[in-house]
Amino acid sequence: MTEPESIPAGRFSVWLQRIIAALRGGKAMDVPCRSCSACCESAYFIQIHPGERRTLEVIPGELLFPAPGLPSGHVVLGFDEKGRCPMFGPQGCSIYSRRPRTCRVYDCRIFAATGIPAGADKQLVGERAQRWQFDFTTPEDTGMYSAVRNAARFLEERAGLLPRGFVPVNTTQRAMLALSLHDVFYQEDAGGRSLEETAAAVIEAATVCRQAGAASVGE
Repeated sequence: MTEPESIPAGRFSVWLQRIIAALRGGKAMDVPCRSCSACCESAYFIQIHPGERRTLEVIPGELLFPAPGLPSGHVVLGFDEKGRCPMFGPQGCSIYSRRPRTCRVYDCRIFAATGIPAGADKQLVGERAQRWQFDFTTPEDTGMYSAVRNAARFLEERAGLLPRGFVPVNTTQRAMLALSLHDVFYQEDAGGRSLEETAAAVIEAATVCRQAGAASVGE
């Protein structure tokens, strides 16, 4: 059965609140994937925290390698020659109930929300992202959407005001960062700040979000 050209993504403000909660350690995202498995077949490296013991128990050690730039114990699950996750089989994810937290919070609607492209090497994900259609039924929806887009634009255009390495090269991480910064650009007084003040607020908000996310990992 052929899927429609556009796919309902839900009310924007509700979705945004849910994914922010997930990034900060809340429940996994419930993505209406239907038959799509693009993220499982798009050559993603999946980071796994050492506290994710139940996940590490079901992944063969030979499939894991140290995560570059992270402390000892942090590992990465790679992909096969076709770009598929080695835990993805004919019936889908073979460890779904114990999948990594990275997979639990992943939601390709982040690209539709931020306007950040998934990347030239993530064609399947990019095609899916273009089909999502959010609902904007209240001023809150449009306001939050504008804030997210402004956050993404700031990261792209004003990276020079931020510490080196602050803006991720990885498009998924950059989109998630933009989402976590939406409050900075949603505040009523946001338009009255200087660029330097906005940069300081961005750094502070990102630090709080990262600390919350790191503290939430562990089983």
